[in-house]
Amino acid sequence: MRKIVILGSGESGVGAALLAKKNGYTVFVSDKKEIKSNYKNKLVSNEIDFEENQHSEEIILNADIVIKSPGISKNTPIIKQIQKRKNIELISEIEWASRFTQAKIIAITGTNGKTTTASLIHHILFNAGLNVGLGGNIGNSFSELVLENNYDYLVIEVSNFQLEDIKTFKPFISVLLNITPDHLDEYNYEFEAYAKSKFKIKENQTKSDFFVYNFDDETIKNIMKTIDKEAFEIGFSLIEESKTKTFASEKNIHINFPDAMEIPISSLPLIGKHNLYNSMAAATAANILKVKKESIRNGLATFEAVEHRLEKVLTIQGIDFINDSKATNINSTYYALEGMTQKIIWIVGGQDKGNNYDELLDLAKKKVKAIVCLGLDNSKIVKAFENSIDVIIETNNMKDAVTSAYNLGEKGDVVLLSPCCASFDLFKNYEDRGIQFKQMVKNL
Repeated sequence: MRKIVILGSGESGVGAALLAKKNGYTVFVSDKKEIKSNYKNKLVSNEIDFEENQHSEEIILNADIVIKSPGISKNTPIIKQIQKRKNIELISEIEWASRFTQAKIIAITGTNGKTTTASLIHHILFNAGLNVGLGGNIGNSFSELVLENNYDYLVIEVSNFQLEDIKTFKPFISVLLNITPDHLDEYNYEFEAYAKSKFKIKENQTKSDFFVYNFDDETIKNIMKTIDKEAFEIGFSLIEESKTKTFASEKNIHINFPDAMEIPISSLPLIGKHNLYNSMAAATAANILKVKKESIRNGLATFEAVEHRLEKVLTIQGIDFINDSKATNINSTYYALEGMTQKIIWIVGGQDKGNNYDELLDLAKKKVKAIVCLGLDNSKIVKAFENSIDVIIETNNMKDAVTSAYNLGEKGDVVLLSPCCASFDLFKNYEDRGIQFKQMVKNL
């Protein structure tokens, strides 16, 4: 019986363990940290052996297959030891899960917009009556989707870390939304290495598969010149009409493959130019799958924003409150600011990830009337904007941040939580930050 070791006991690790157990493998889960109780209970109830707070090399290095959870750095000592062993196959959880399903896979990656686009594609397909699941880097792991259901279609959000250790993972449709600097510490601070990691999503695709990509992203276009072109390529654009099969005019999204259709932009509920890109990608994928045109239009029109991503909370005294807690980098926040039509009271700050706020200066000058900093150390943000924004207030808890923003607002303004930073200085995670924001708004 083949031995499988799974490194990491989060959603993907436990999902991979359950799938391996079901298929007759000897399974062992190893986590360098303490295993969360809900995952530990799953392992115990399914009689899967595990260890926590350590990695036992003797067990791990005797495995036939090691499945690495995406949260584990490729630079950790145990991973480097595994890579030296030619008799151990090191793979990712999405690679593992893909070996046990015949479903058509629609995989979405990119620096920003993955969750929204994956959720949007799933919403369109589900409401069109297709037997479709949603998971990966969002919600249930890919493995658990394969384990529990016999789906015809699987919409999978994938990160570059999940793509690193694939061997045969092959989506029917792969979607690449954009590439901007992020996670560079894992790639020796080389942007090109990070960017190329995103292209692994298409490396196993053949001529019968489809690669849907952002034609306006210069990084994507430059890398595409250097790689093999197996999959059928479909670009989407806000700029170029003649060279793309999906583009947006002033009033409509136009899709010209495989069938022609138009979608009124006025019918889209999502805010901002970046969401127009996301909608074009989703509609293109659905059209490839021959979903009825009316179902695509209806799916786009009825979609609600993903929680913590440009999520409208309430309007109080004519002031809109929007939760964009998931915006943890410059690019996400740029899109959020760009998409607002009202004057903005901007709640920003947290654990800085090496941000260059100069990229937001011009946009902030045009759109932001006041800044409310929310972090343990706000000095970098204050220094970046003090010569451009007249009103800057520092806070270190959500209640003060929301109250200060409300007091600064007037009818017709928007209070936008788009932190541009990680959340770990004051909150458990970005979800906790967003939940606290919504609660404090409701308490006003």
